[in-house]
Amino acid sequence: MKRLLLLLLLLPYLSPAQIPEYYSSIDFTQTGNNLKNQLTTLITNTHTTFLPYTASGTIDTWDALSLTDLNPNNTNNVLLIYGWNDSDTDLTNDYSRDKNLSCHNSSCSGLWSREHVFPRSLGTPNLGFEFAGSDAHNLRAIDAYRNETRSNLMYEAAPSNVMSYVTPYGNWYPGDEWRGDVARIIMYMYVRYTTQCAPNVVGAGINTYSTDMPDVFLLWNSQDPVSQYEINRNNILNDLQGNRNPFIDNPYLATIIWNGPQATNTWEELSINNNTFSNLVLYPTVTQGIIHLSSNNPNYTYQVYNTVGQLVKSSNTSETIDISNNPKGVYFIKVQADDLSKTYKIILN
Repeated sequence: MKRLLLLLLLLPYLSPAQIPEYYSSIDFTQTGNNLKNQLTTLITNTHTTFLPYTASGTIDTWDALSLTDLNPNNTNNVLLIYGWNDSDTDLTNDYSRDKNLSCHNSSCSGLWSREHVFPRSLGTPNLGFEFAGSDAHNLRAIDAYRNETRSNLMYEAAPSNVMSYVTPYGNWYPGDEWRGDVARIIMYMYVRYTTQCAPNVVGAGINTYSTDMPDVFLLWNSQDPVSQYEINRNNILNDLQGNRNPFIDNPYLATIIWNGPQATNTWEELSINNNTFSNLVLYPTVTQGIIHLSSNNPNYTYQVYNTVGQLVKSSNTSETIDISNNPKGVYFIKVQADDLSKTYKIILN
């Protein structure tokens, strides 16, 4: 549904083939923490306006969400994160709601509130209601009751399901519709507030690709592409706050920084296709157990992981990887060289 939303703002900011001027200070030949640190400097220095959480007589976060979260198909309504259905009688499931029905008191049934996607209480220290706590990149309109249900639960991967819900482990699945949005907000908050908003305190599961970014967010960033709705929000918040969420502008930046499943690359100029991996060949990706690997770089290593993050096999330079003695299923081969890495999905059958 969100993928089919009409264009709200016809802003000539992004071109699919060009890196926007906003990122002119960034050296995109860098990867990993070097690139992350540059983005931290950029989105911090350009964050020139700090919106008050609640205020009168000036634009606050309520006003911001009334602009950023508008439903492009009906601009009288805001979209409600984690919601999915406007056609039944259960208001807590609503996908959208009248933008004027915001909750400013203790009786909020049928009203919308503000969701901190990265929960305030999980920050180190608590995000509070200023600075990180009022950063509108981290705030989304939400049904007030659904906001209470989510509370400060960690995010967790779940079987494909259009609905959001509390998982059997007591964590939170945002729903297929919203999982990419959540991942890119968590990534922004970590890069913007590096010591205060660690992804590992809000993302359940394993860290196969990066010690500081849980697999769940890298997976969701890859599975759920950026919607026009996210782009609209990013453009409006650029005007209101001065800064942008880089992972909405290009989800592939997460792949370059933290590895993992390759996300959509919206900038044709951007590539990690450098000398380190320019001649790396790994095949077949569907195999009965024997995988061939060759590279122009003799100093690579590889690790093979199963889907629950257990290390199955590792080695220094080798032209053949044999996983035939392992159970059939999906595996990930992470090849590392020169402080860079690429990950391949392998199906053993």
